[in-house]
Amino acid sequence: METVFWLVVMVPCSLLITGIGVYAWRRKEPMWFWSGITVKKEEITDVRAYNRANGILWIVFSLIYWAGTVVGVFHPGAAGIVIAAGTFVGVPLLIFGYRRIEAKYRVR
Repeated sequence: METVFWLVVMVPCSLLITGIGVYAWRRKEPMWFWSGITVKKEEITDVRAYNRANGILWIVFSLIYWAGTVVGVFHPGAAGIVIAAGTFVGVPLLIFGYRRIEAKYRVR
């Protein structure tokens, strides 16, 4: 029963983060990163490449959650550690990665 509960919680969470990546990748307008802040098309040199880079960033981040989902089926305690450590390290890397993407594609 514990495994079913774990999957019911983790698969949608993992799908959500992967979905953000796919959404960013396919978007025609520039994808935003920070809540409440939009990025205008005129501010980005190559919207398609910018969105693709953002999509990859989120999809790679979602791998932490997919790994935790799989590990949780076999070792629930270890899965918590994978997700906690991955999030602790992953969120700052998301911010760092986005800032690099923004610097690369921002109109100067």
